[in-house]
Amino acid sequence: MQIILIAAVAKNKVIGKDNQLIWKLSADLKRFKNLTSGHFVLMGRKTFDSLGRLLPNRTHLIISRDPDYQAPENHFSFRSIEDAIIFCNKIEVDRLFIIGGGQIYQEAMPICDRLEITEVEAEPDGDTFFPQIDPDKWKETEREEFPADEKNEFPYAFVTYEKH
Repeated sequence: MQIILIAAVAKNKVIGKDNQLIWKLSADLKRFKNLTSGHFVLMGRKTFDSLGRLLPNRTHLIISRDPDYQAPENHFSFRSIEDAIIFCNKIEVDRLFIIGGGQIYQEAMPICDRLEITEVEAEPDGDTFFPQIDPDKWKETEREEFPADEKNEFPYAFVTYEKH
């Protein structure tokens, strides 16, 4: 199984505030949908709640410390990332996307094979941060840069990192 972490990250490592995205980047949302569609997505419960709905054409794996938490029908909840990974291996998931939030990214980064990062050229105020990408462990393999426009309020780059 390939484990891919996907995130939009500001220059100051901010990824969110008050459980919400903090920018309007239509291209990032489109890329997220294209990459994750048809796959399993793993997230913390607060991230799931912030979505406001199930993401179409994806199976949601939700991490919650609450033993009574119930995922929506045909989706799954787990007490830990490790339990979710064991489940995915048992049912032979080919690709698992880690989609947040901050604590989940921190815990999952060591087990990921690839990072799909949207680097946002902004330094917003926020309360949730992305972990440091260690250049001794990760190698940038692709980069596409784009200017701000009417649908994307900041310049941004799509960057892929592969584990060394």
